[in-house]
Amino acid sequence: MNARAGRSRRKLVLLVVAAFVVVVLVILALWYLLAGRVPSPIPTPPPPDRPSSQPASCPDVQVVVVPGTWESSSTDDPYAPTANPMSLMLNVSGPLQERFDPSRADVYTVPYVAQFSNPIALPPDGQTSYNKSRGEGTARATEFIAARHAECPLTTFALTGFSQGAVIAGDIAARIGAGDGPIAEDLVLGVALLADGRRDPAQGTSVGPPVEGVGAEVSLSGLDVPGITMTGSREGGFGDLDDRVVSICAPSDGICDAPPNALNPGNWISSANRLLEYHNNPAHAMYNTFVVDESGATSTSWTVAWLSDKIDNAPHPPHS
Repeated sequence: MNARAGRSRRKLVLLVVAAFVVVVLVILALWYLLAGRVPSPIPTPPPPDRPSSQPASCPDVQVVVVPGTWESSSTDDPYAPTANPMSLMLNVSGPLQERFDPSRADVYTVPYVAQFSNPIALPPDGQTSYNKSRGEGTARATEFIAARHAECPLTTFALTGFSQGAVIAGDIAARIGAGDGPIAEDLVLGVALLADGRRDPAQGTSVGPPVEGVGAEVSLSGLDVPGITMTGSREGGFGDLDDRVVSICAPSDGICDAPPNALNPGNWISSANRLLEYHNNPAHAMYNTFVVDESGATSTSWTVAWLSDKIDNAPHPPHS
């Protein structure tokens, strides 16, 4: 009788444990689904043959600016952003708007949610996950570029972004360079990335003091938690755009100067030592004053000058 009762208790315990495991697995699955995955690239149709002229309303050059995390919103005004008055990219878009007439260079700041939710915050912090935010920013930028190109097939483009915005701009540039983007590579004048989370020293051209690390997504490649997928370096780099992409990274900025292969157990101690470096040197918030050359140009003023030169030397397509 006692043996039979013991077996019954063990079966009950096993059933309870099994039910608990199932519940946990369901919760984890829902957590991943709700947090979002990195979206697949948006398919774009092949470009039509280019005409000899384009509408008079079309700008000669289209500048696409992608702000960083917490520097934009889905409802922000793309021509007068106010979501974050301290947005770093205002130090690039503003001077360009002041220097160029919109007919020569239209400066469009991509409005997107620009958030990065903490997946283990209790209670939840209410923010959009990095995967969903990045996906929205990529979709909105790609759709705008494709729509502008459909309307203005002779307009050339310049892309720039900061932090999460640099990841987005860089990913679009990589697709264009691979021949799979919303426009052909010959229409791209240049791409300027500030604090790119997917920075690979072998891709593009580095500007500023030497940096030994890599982007956080490269450092943590393979890490996948609800809402945050570290996608590694860009496979194939920037392709045909490689010589037109510049990357600025401040030393000790953990977003773009993270230790290589940080998830390798052999690198855990050296990677951990850099945490104090990041804490004591909040470089990610100082790009507007970060000097990148001997003339004293900061990352933002250098970017403005570099993009201005691209615009000055861009074609003047005929208008009809």
